[in-house]
Amino acid sequence: MGEECILVNLEMVKANLIVQEYMSIGNDYIGNIGAIEHNIHHAELVSSLCYDILKTLGYPEREAELGAIAGYLHDVGNLINRYGHGMSGAMIAFNLLLDMGMAPEEIAIIMGAIGNHEEQAQGHSVNNVAAALILADKSDVHRSRVRKREISSFTQRDRVNYAVTESNLAVDVEHKTISLEMTIDTTVCSVMEYFEIFLTKMLMCRRAAEYLGCQFELVINDNKLL
Repeated sequence: MGEECILVNLEMVKANLIVQEYMSIGNDYIGNIGAIEHNIHHAELVSSLCYDILKTLGYPEREAELGAIAGYLHDVGNLINRYGHGMSGAMIAFNLLLDMGMAPEEIAIIMGAIGNHEEQAQGHSVNNVAAALILADKSDVHRSRVRKREISSFTQRDRVNYAVTESNLAVDVEHKTISLEMTIDTTVCSVMEYFEIFLTKMLMCRRAAEYLGCQFELVINDNKLL
């Protein structure tokens, strides 16, 4: 007979010392190449948003909990490389969660979500958790995530992130909409430049919302653009 599986929850994952170490080192590594912050604050925010999206839309509590775990672990692959970190992160999560005793079918859901959250890897909403993760991750755009302090050293992506002073993801069950509401400082970056850099992200969000039976809306400076 096989070993009995454990109902692993988010708090158990957060308390895991290996998880803590991998996430901290991964964020330090990509900091060395000037990438924006992918720290514990980002992990906790994405985790919370994943849970809230699924719970608000009426999905089961356990599925929402799996969303929270996927959201927390989604960037652990930065330990290996920034590029392709979704794929490597899925494999790292596999080993971590297997060692913790999680059921294979639950590990599979989380692996599929983490492995599909990158736009560079042409990620797709392969399950409900993956769709929620895409929406949660892509909505965390804010100037606080930019590490560089000299604007003259900003890349185009740094400038777009730095221009965003507020962002909020709202789920409207009645109207079946998921809205990303943002405030952009247009002296730093134009709305057009935002689209130029983040168009692929927004298309992923639209497809993810549709997978969950909703329409995606993008509102920038109180103007609905999608």
